[in-house]
Amino acid sequence: MKLSGFGLGLRTPHYEALLNEPHAIDWLEVITENYLVPGGKPLDYLDRIRERFPVVMHGVSLSIGSTDPMDLEYLKMVRALADRIEPHWISDHLCWTGVEGRNLHDLLPLPYTEEALSSVVARVGQVQDALGRQILLENVSSYLSYHADEMSEWEFLREVASRADCNILLDINNIYVSSVNHGFDALTYLQAMPKSRVRQFHLAGHSDLGGHLIDTHDHPIVAAVWELYARAVGLFGSVPTMIERDDNIPELSELAAELNVARGIAASHTRQAA
Repeated sequence: MKLSGFGLGLRTPHYEALLNEPHAIDWLEVITENYLVPGGKPLDYLDRIRERFPVVMHGVSLSIGSTDPMDLEYLKMVRALADRIEPHWISDHLCWTGVEGRNLHDLLPLPYTEEALSSVVARVGQVQDALGRQILLENVSSYLSYHADEMSEWEFLREVASRADCNILLDINNIYVSSVNHGFDALTYLQAMPKSRVRQFHLAGHSDLGGHLIDTHDHPIVAAVWELYARAVGLFGSVPTMIERDDNIPELSELAAELNVARGIAASHTRQAA
């Protein structure tokens, strides 16, 4: 069955509420690395929650842009979890998280060069073969660029999706954050994305430090991101949409209310994409 509607990122403080309280939440996004260890309380909760909600898996450790060999043991664990919970899809980030065996625990931007593009495309092929399915790659927020860049971020992402035959998780907040930090037009980014590849939207809050924005996922979504989301819905139509909150996590009911804002915007703007 095709995934649709509006979801939330599954977070530990909401386990009991998701199992015991009624909320208008259509699906959940699971952080892959939180459930790779067999057994234990988190996996027990996930099994029970999975009985009530469709899920997708979202990783933070793929490091698709690294020059290190792909971690085949990690991919085996990801596939085993997918076999267990049957997600509608698996996603991760278009970034690198470490090199020479050292994990920096951050989502670091790539140089947008043909060399990097060729490397990422080959590595996506390895990952999709290992997992036995297409993956989605998400655009990350960034705070620096490289002198070596040969193309824009949106051109790079579009080419990765096309050459590697993978799909796109479009993070609307990340586009906005990076557009402010780097001074590009966020709408140009949206318009460059191939409609057939965009399978999911992320929405989140960020921190405004005056001279730049930081993608912190610890605030409600701001008006400018809602406006950009409305433009995205107008371009791409009814794409499954979810909200991320990683810190200052409120009650589930507060996030469900914010999700209803997304529902309202989508209802008002979907017809433009028909």
